[in-house]
Amino acid sequence: MSFSVSTEISKNVVILTLEGELDSSTAPKLNEEVQKSILNKPDKLVMNLEKLNFMSSAGLRIIIFARQKMGSAARLILVKPQEQVVETLKITGLLSSVSIVDKYQE
Repeated sequence: MSFSVSTEISKNVVILTLEGELDSSTAPKLNEEVQKSILNKPDKLVMNLEKLNFMSSAGLRIIIFARQKMGSAARLILVKPQEQVVETLKITGLLSSVSIVDKYQE
């Protein structure tokens, strides 16, 4: 399966829509988009994971990286993450530093 990421910037919100399988071979593509997005210093970084079929630990590392680089004032919002992702965020203690929603509305 392939992987794609599209970026939409609206006001001071960056929305990344991920689709396919996110693993160590496709993670650099997402990492590049996250780094570019963070340069804009958004108030919110939204990662729409609804169409993501699989996420390895490489994808989780990018979420952690984004959370660390954005600063405490900005919000990181995950839309419809897989249950395994939510469980990993719970175990690592990162669940409290992200918002999880079923649908993102500005």
